[in-house]
Amino acid sequence: MKFISTLLLVLIVSGCQAHQNAQEHSQNQNQNLKQAQQDIQTSISTVSPAFELITLGDTGGIEDGNLSSFLLRSIQDENFISLDAGSLVNGINVALENNAFDSLTTTPDPALNPNGNILHHHVKAYLLSHGHLDHVAGLLIASPDDSSKPIYALSSVNQTMSDTYFNWQAWANFTNRGIAPKLNKYDVIDLALEEPVEIKDTALTVTPFSLSHPLESTAFVIEHNNDMFVYFGDTGPDEVEKQGKLDAVWRYLAKQMQHKTLRGISIEVSFDNTRPDNLLFGHLTPKWLMQELTKFHGLVEDKEQLSNMKVIISHIKYSLKRGTDPRAVIAQELESANALGFNFILAKQGQVLAL
Repeated sequence: MKFISTLLLVLIVSGCQAHQNAQEHSQNQNQNLKQAQQDIQTSISTVSPAFELITLGDTGGIEDGNLSSFLLRSIQDENFISLDAGSLVNGINVALENNAFDSLTTTPDPALNPNGNILHHHVKAYLLSHGHLDHVAGLLIASPDDSSKPIYALSSVNQTMSDTYFNWQAWANFTNRGIAPKLNKYDVIDLALEEPVEIKDTALTVTPFSLSHPLESTAFVIEHNNDMFVYFGDTGPDEVEKQGKLDAVWRYLAKQMQHKTLRGISIEVSFDNTRPDNLLFGHLTPKWLMQELTKFHGLVEDKEQLSNMKVIISHIKYSLKRGTDPRAVIAQELESANALGFNFILAKQGQVLAL
């Protein structure tokens, strides 16, 4: 009996020890998993952003006060460029309400309101993709109280601005071109296709590409050192437009990405997938965007870059119909087709993104 009791005691002690060892092993595994997760998070968080993007306007109409416009700067510089200017001062006001400019360290101009300080001292240039009103209205309305700065665009776009708006009929001529008297506030600079140009008073360069739209539109490849961001103006898909213009951009980017980093792109999705091709009028749907991005994915050697870059969706058409939320529909259609794992973000007025 004494032997049996001793044996039971040994078995109990051994079992307790085994249980304790199993617990310790499990705890060690959990600790290792937590450490690995922390290491991954640390690795992600220590990738320093290269650009800051502020959304001044995210719709493609019809909501005046929230039309296509973005501010972009290098993280190493406090001067922005305005990528289109459908909404400008109102967009700056919304961004200020969202504390979008809190990272700026320069002393504000005491003679100006905060919105005036941003417009006069931090927005150093306009890059206009095309001359449609939903991309330039904010610039026109702000021009009487704006500070002097350059307007960069393709020659066809600058000609549209001169002929249609800065003509002393639609608006006063605040530029240094066109109909006299020229008020010379804006220095109009023609960009040559696929030729890089340094943007005055910023740390950025721009290389423009033509896009297919009823009016010639533009993709701007913005660079600082070895980092890139691409802003697409309005564009239709290559398969519908039959001009191969997006393909030219994708091929250029894929080549550049062999030695540079693409931090993000901003591209339009105006309509959901129910929109027929004959009514696109030079715009994209989720289906067509995914087809274009799939082509791009196939051209890029370093696929990890594509999973890290942000794809900012803009120019979603505002709807007056009850119960209709175009943003929600487009977001769902993009997500359901996103087999390649692109990092989609819907632009929202006042939003700040580190890229």
